[in-house]
Amino acid sequence: MKPACDSLDQLCINTIRTLSMDAVQAANSGHPGTPMALAPVAYWLWNRILRSDPDDPIWPNRDRFILSAGHASMLLYSLLHLCGVKSVNGQYEHLGEPSVTLEDIKRFRQLESKCPGHPEYRWTSGIETTTGPLGQGVATSVGMAIAQQWMAGYFNRPDFEMFNYNVYSICGDGCLMEGVSSEAASLAGHLKLSNLCWIYDNNKITIEGPTDLAFSEDVATRFIAYGWNVTRVGDANDLNMLDRAFGTFLKELERPTLIIVDSHIGYGAPNKQDTHSAHGEPLGEEEIRLAKRHYGWPEDAKFLVPDDVPTHFQEGIGKRGKDLRGAWMARFKDYQTKYPELATHLYQMQHRQLPEGWDRKVPVFPPDAKGLAGREVSGIVLNALAATIPWLLGGAADLAPSTKTRLTFEGAGDLTASNQSGRNIHFGVREHAMGAIVNGLSLSKVRPYGSGFLIFSDYARPAIRLSALMEIPVVHIFTHDSIGVGEDGPTHQPIEQISSLRAIPGLMVFRPGDANEIVEAWKVIMELRHEPVIMILSRQAIPTLDRMKYASAAGVAKGAYVLADPLDGYPEVLLLGTGSEVPLCVQAYEQLAAEGIKSRVVSMPSWELFEQQSEDYRRSVIPSDVLARVSVEQASVFGWANYVGTDGRSIGMKTFGASAPLKELAKKFGFTVEHVVAAAKEQIARHQPHTISSQR
Repeated sequence: MKPACDSLDQLCINTIRTLSMDAVQAANSGHPGTPMALAPVAYWLWNRILRSDPDDPIWPNRDRFILSAGHASMLLYSLLHLCGVKSVNGQYEHLGEPSVTLEDIKRFRQLESKCPGHPEYRWTSGIETTTGPLGQGVATSVGMAIAQQWMAGYFNRPDFEMFNYNVYSICGDGCLMEGVSSEAASLAGHLKLSNLCWIYDNNKITIEGPTDLAFSEDVATRFIAYGWNVTRVGDANDLNMLDRAFGTFLKELERPTLIIVDSHIGYGAPNKQDTHSAHGEPLGEEEIRLAKRHYGWPEDAKFLVPDDVPTHFQEGIGKRGKDLRGAWMARFKDYQTKYPELATHLYQMQHRQLPEGWDRKVPVFPPDAKGLAGREVSGIVLNALAATIPWLLGGAADLAPSTKTRLTFEGAGDLTASNQSGRNIHFGVREHAMGAIVNGLSLSKVRPYGSGFLIFSDYARPAIRLSALMEIPVVHIFTHDSIGVGEDGPTHQPIEQISSLRAIPGLMVFRPGDANEIVEAWKVIMELRHEPVIMILSRQAIPTLDRMKYASAAGVAKGAYVLADPLDGYPEVLLLGTGSEVPLCVQAYEQLAAEGIKSRVVSMPSWELFEQQSEDYRRSVIPSDVLARVSVEQASVFGWANYVGTDGRSIGMKTFGASAPLKELAKKFGFTVEHVVAAAKEQIARHQPHTISSQR
């Protein structure tokens, strides 16, 4: 059986279409319509335009392709298979095996297949980012484009252009309806990211039906207002117009480009083309037969890949990518000779390593009863780290003066359209886009951070979740961490945010308790390679503890540690705290000691890190035979039962906060030494009634 196609181009296009239809039908689940519609666009981009080597899908200067319309994942899996993209493991070793086999495609959406329902980073080589929630892919692509411009500014030299890659992303109506894409597009236009190209699949169909049910704006005019170059292809099947559109992008030097492509969802399916039923369900065997007849394809053939198709891709993207990568590797070898320090930095950055002496400028803070705000200490440490780690960069959602995340050392500068190598990124009031953009930066191997107020982490949550799902070391810095915000009132006082962030698998949450805990937390964070972090910091001053009297802050490396213990004997009660409440627990410990009551203070800056320790260590910190336990945290008490037990006492927030000075709020909600001491005594009385009565 040989397909009847009038050109090799058309043969490749129809192979993508039929593989996608067959895979969705075999899985009895998926989205066949968009791969059928956009096969010409994806084919032309990959085989004629994209600068990427299938044998090395992590070559640093490769063009990036992002399928933001992630439901059309079979479009991408078909390309990965037909192009012969090879797999790479987590140690950056090239395994030489196909990233996506035909068997994987036959097992689309099945357990352990390399073809899950939506593209997943780290699961299938050749996939640049996890895309699922619409809009995330295009927003992430902005981070990748910024990363290219920053890396070009830092690494390129007149005789060595090490970074000049482009970023392409296919998006649909859903992506452009989601607010995150608007935030990201606005910033991309402002930064004049001319290396960024979004391809908008204008098929006028969503799950509920025609887009005019809810979407009638002029997309082209909107993007022109953002400062984008906009061009249009009136028919997705017109290869000449597609080539012209991509050529227009490649010539554009001042603006990002939006290519609007008019397409027919489910193209070729006589009864389902241009219907919403072609979006999210299999076509059915009979409709597939009719569509294949329309393509001139053998109607009974399933998962057919004509021999000429992989060969054609090898002669296109395969040869082009191999030549480009070979030239780049040769150039890098010469670069190592002429610019050895930059070459070392490039290698270290790409492998998520740190330069020698990266923590040499990090200070140690002396004891101070008044102390410093957590955000101030973090800002000092962040500047010390960034001064020695050139690819550590980031910014805030218009809050750098408040989050203290501005890099102020000489040469840091602002990243702008005219200064590509600036280290401070101004994200504007765009928390969601900021989260997605720092994901894109991290996926490009720079070490990024984004910052804001903890209460606004809700706006960034989808992107934060994806950073955990992808296992990338993004740092999310959130200040104004509690009712300590005071007079700003309950709208700005986070309550449930900490516990909800702790609930995200793979996300490391740190809430350090004094200046030196912040230092140690940053040291842990910088050595993480696969875990994103939430750094939670106070606005108000926190006393800096005397580490000659209390345990070393190095205990932060284990997530939780014994900060203070009875001078003699075994503790009768455990006081567990995080953040600004750790010094409060220490004060309660001192008062209890003065009354002859033995207590232990446990600082728990990172539950997740603590849970990674051995059972013996965890029991040594929180012994199972001490049942009298009190936790203290100015946040929801949800989750603390894991540590204090069902009979323990959690001093925390069970309501929203209020607008008032912090001292009044602390008294109202029970965050006082007297209240903690009373709770400790009550716990001892409950679990050791003979002991407390004898002391009285």
